[in-house]
Amino acid sequence: MRLENKKVLITGGGAGIGRSIIEELIRQGVHHIAVVGRKKASLEALKQDLSAEQVNILTIEADVSVMDDLNRIGETIITEWGNLDILINNAGVVSAGLLSDISDEDILAQININLTGLILLTKKTLGLLQTSKEAAIVNISSGYGYIAMPFYSVYAATKAAVGQFSDAMRRELHQYPIHVMTVYPSATDTNMMKTAVVDKMDTPQEVALATIAGLIQEDINVIMGGEERKEQIKTNFLEPYKIDQYAAANFEALRKRTKTHRAM
Repeated sequence: MRLENKKVLITGGGAGIGRSIIEELIRQGVHHIAVVGRKKASLEALKQDLSAEQVNILTIEADVSVMDDLNRIGETIITEWGNLDILINNAGVVSAGLLSDISDEDILAQININLTGLILLTKKTLGLLQTSKEAAIVNISSGYGYIAMPFYSVYAATKAAVGQFSDAMRRELHQYPIHVMTVYPSATDTNMMKTAVVDKMDTPQEVALATIAGLIQEDINVIMGGEERKEQIKTNFLEPYKIDQYAAANFEALRKRTKTHRAM
């Protein structure tokens, strides 16, 4: 896939993985990028830092869990551009803990932002993508979308659903030139992870480079964590009890690691 001159819409683009993806898109010759985010200050800083003579950053302050905002995002793209080539669903939140301890509000917010908003925004921009000569939908999941662990029951459920949604849409859209890809980052050094206790993390730049390389190569899945992670995924699928045993043996360490992990 050629990225040069594509028109791209990305959610959660104000910082972290989203911002790094935007920077890599610009390096690949993308000149029109619409960025959705909840924080006006982050969007304004992004536009100031990355807008150049030939780079048009269109910022949209919106929350993908709010239906009116989702409608406004779609309407803005139609009004400003009239077409769209790539949708990157990157917005996400996390609230870790025992299910009995996670607030009802945090449970609903994780589902609405990580999954429902992603699905609805895809629906609302699909007509534009279907008219592109070469389009793509990129959904950012998580390593927990493959291997669910204690204290991340809701988060893992939303991210696993993202992967299934991607597979279903790729098969549903087979008659259109729309590539659908899922990215499964491992722990990444972003603001989302500041309240977690993790020793070794990927950088947002590493995730962005892998994402864009996968898109250019039209990969179906981009899995961070190397061959070791892929083997763990295989084990989880074929012999899930082994992962059960690992989780049980490390239960208290996992509890400590996730005790304060919340980024909503």
